[in-house]
Amino acid sequence: MQCPYPGVDGMRVKSCGRSGVVLLAMALSLTAFAVPAQAHRGPAADPTVITRWDDIAVRTIALEGGKPPPVAALYLGFMSAAVYDAVVSIEGGYAPYGGRLGVRVRRHASSPAAAATAAYRILSFYFPASAVALASDYQTELAAIPDGRAKDVGIAVGDAAAARIERLRKDDGRDDPSVVYTRAPAPGVWRPTPPPAPPAPPSPFVLAWLGFVRPLVLNSPTQIPLPGPDALTSRRYARDFQEVKDFGSATGSARTPEQTATALFWNASVVVQYQTGFRDLALGNGLDIVSSARLFAVLNAATADAGIACWRAKYDFAFWRPITAIQLADTDGNPATAPDKTWTPLVGTPAYPDYPSGHACLTGATSAGLSAFFGAHHIDLNVPSLAATPARHFDTARALNEETMNARIWLGLHFRRAMTDGNRLGQDVTSYVLRNAFQPVWGRDWGHG
Repeated sequence: MQCPYPGVDGMRVKSCGRSGVVLLAMALSLTAFAVPAQAHRGPAADPTVITRWDDIAVRTIALEGGKPPPVAALYLGFMSAAVYDAVVSIEGGYAPYGGRLGVRVRRHASSPAAAATAAYRILSFYFPASAVALASDYQTELAAIPDGRAKDVGIAVGDAAAARIERLRKDDGRDDPSVVYTRAPAPGVWRPTPPPAPPAPPSPFVLAWLGFVRPLVLNSPTQIPLPGPDALTSRRYARDFQEVKDFGSATGSARTPEQTATALFWNASVVVQYQTGFRDLALGNGLDIVSSARLFAVLNAATADAGIACWRAKYDFAFWRPITAIQLADTDGNPATAPDKTWTPLVGTPAYPDYPSGHACLTGATSAGLSAFFGAHHIDLNVPSLAATPARHFDTARALNEETMNARIWLGLHFRRAMTDGNRLGQDVTSYVLRNAFQPVWGRDWGHG
């Protein structure tokens, strides 16, 4: 297999394995925030506009808009791409994601005004129900920027950046009602799973349309192939079956109290959790406005595309969930698996197939992006709890990946193969995004595509 990371600025990576990826990430961390010469020099722009509007976006998309994690990631990708385009169109150094905006940018135009406007326009366009709150946020932002030509031009640039993204995303497949899951139940094939509170009927395949959405950077949702789940009659399937049966049960589980706490920590919107961590990293590392905009653009575009690719794989492979597999193990043809008709997971099972894990896809994309920016051994990520439990800190990408993969098994929601392949898919998506978007105007600092 050809190594997807051939080199960075003349440095070569000797291995295409995990150690090679780690070495590359460490090398990239030395250059990721070295912003090329800016086109419009002047007083340094306030970078906190990026984190403020990311916080507003999470509120608007995930909390007020109620979008589930992979869909929230999609809209965060739209907004972050627009903000990035607005900022680099003024500050220079990097190629806009959506191409040239067609706005004449004068010297010392306000990139904070551009960033705030791009974010506001995107969020208002896609979430009109939040218009009043967004307008208040936007007016507060503009009031802190001195009036004048620089502010006016910045607003015009932000408007143009948002409009470009809206045009690019028109008719992209979002919410397409024609995408319907139709496969008949069979051994190994997903079927609607019991909801947390019977007697409500099982839910159909939720978000089936997501796997058919046009990606932000990938060429197609199926660009990165997956091996698929293990055969039902294989030893590996039997091993993974027994693991989730033993450790993921609601009652009589082999989990320790610490494992249960870890599992429940990750039973939340991982997109909300990670965005908080991204803001902490941007502020804690003192990133300038270009580096901050680029950080969020890379991470959110990659996570959006990972979600799209993941949901397409779910649709195509349609592998059954542990609750179904364990209750119907007498139909799988594997003598090493025993059925338990009363088995239930620690928490309710989401209404879409097991393979690959969406949580793992989003986490893999995140860990790979943070490794590129900060180094795989220095991601320094703080992840908040969305319940009344302490936050968790991760120094390394490996620690983040391993804990999250274990957690979803301990919740009783996934087989391990769904976790490992999903995490790898997310990492592969990010590596493609890093090589093919958000690059310096001159040369590349993420390797060669």
